[in-house]
Amino acid sequence: MDDWIDYYDSTHTIYVSRLHRDVHFQTIARDIVGYISSKDSVVLDYACGEALSAETVADACGRLILAEPAPGVRGRLVARFAPNTKIRVRALEDLRHMDDKSVDLAVMNSVIQYMTPDEFDAAITTIRRLLKPAGRLVLGDVLQPNVGMAGDVTALLRFAAKHGFVKDAVLGLVRTALSDYRQLRTRIGLQRYSEADMLAWLIAAGFTATRAPANIGHNPSRMTFVARHAFERSRNAGAPGAGAPNKSIETDST
Repeated sequence: MDDWIDYYDSTHTIYVSRLHRDVHFQTIARDIVGYISSKDSVVLDYACGEALSAETVADACGRLILAEPAPGVRGRLVARFAPNTKIRVRALEDLRHMDDKSVDLAVMNSVIQYMTPDEFDAAITTIRRLLKPAGRLVLGDVLQPNVGMAGDVTALLRFAAKHGFVKDAVLGLVRTALSDYRQLRTRIGLQRYSEADMLAWLIAAGFTATRAPANIGHNPSRMTFVARHAFERSRNAGAPGAGAPNKSIETDST
């Protein structure tokens, strides 16, 4: 994950324009708000990135914790949201010092594709400790093995057409093809999971989980999963039997 952290801490070209960047974060914030069950909820956004619309999420909950590994991004988050008393910015390491069972909703959106399996295991172990008994973990923007970069391009162009930045999107795709992002994606690849593998992995980690009807964000070819503590679900509705996950992971080398 370190190479990707360095990339996102640099001046990158992942957004084709300011409008693209703004509507991207607005869309994600709106979708996260849909998972907040109470105005008193404590929400953790794990590896949150720039989180430009975090105040929208904070308005819908009691406290929002933005946990971000990239030091440059984290510094900008601190400066941007310092006046908002409902938002706290933390490094990922700081989560080790948080109280058990202190979070109502944890979100990892567009994160796990950049993690090694061991990093992902460590992250969900930490989150499981932090979640309250009735808390939820939402994993968004999970890449599927059978959907490559062409699917991402199609989703971006449709998103651009909806929000009026098609010309910038086309030019941005050309820039991205020649950029460090493209080179890094080719060299390292992105982690991909089938629906069955992701559900099995979460069960093995002590959760029950389902795939959400819609993905967080603009890309419908990617997946979002909602997970709860297995013992809480079993108490209310009966949990499915757990089994060892088949960690079938494919990297993107296109």
